[in-house]
Amino acid sequence: MSIRKLTTMALLVAIAVAGSIFVSIPTGIARAYPVQHAINVICAILLGPMPSIVVAIVTSLIRILTGTGSLLAIPGSVIGAACAAFAYKYSRNNWLAGVGEVFGTGILASLVAVPYAQLLMGTSVGALFFMPAFFTSSLIGAFLGIMIASSLKKTASHLLITK
Repeated sequence: MSIRKLTTMALLVAIAVAGSIFVSIPTGIARAYPVQHAINVICAILLGPMPSIVVAIVTSLIRILTGTGSLLAIPGSVIGAACAAFAYKYSRNNWLAGVGEVFGTGILASLVAVPYAQLLMGTSVGALFFMPAFFTSSLIGAFLGIMIASSLKKTASHLLITK
């Protein structure tokens, strides 16, 4: 992996962590962070699947350790990042990367979060409890991510990123 790609990944982690401090939506026992979802889409479009998953994991761990995220940050961001990255990899369509993020986080991760929250957080909730918050957050973030990534691809900035 190149130094440029690692540096870009580190910058995306930093933006996601900093963004989680300033932009969050309280939703009961979880908090929604649209900046994380935007970074997932940007990373999926610019860097590909493995870097996207690594950025999501590192961001989630830092947010958990600094207290700006709950244990739900892991399934909420990693599943969405993976779906967005694979959707983009096989379609080369920015909008499908966004759809992958919304599907991965809004649908899949919200369902995975129920047993995850029960095991690790001692919270017993219904199967659709997390879906509205996860879906809304990922929809807002995916739209922002598509817009930012599209803009980056039109400028010379994308020349610094190597796949």
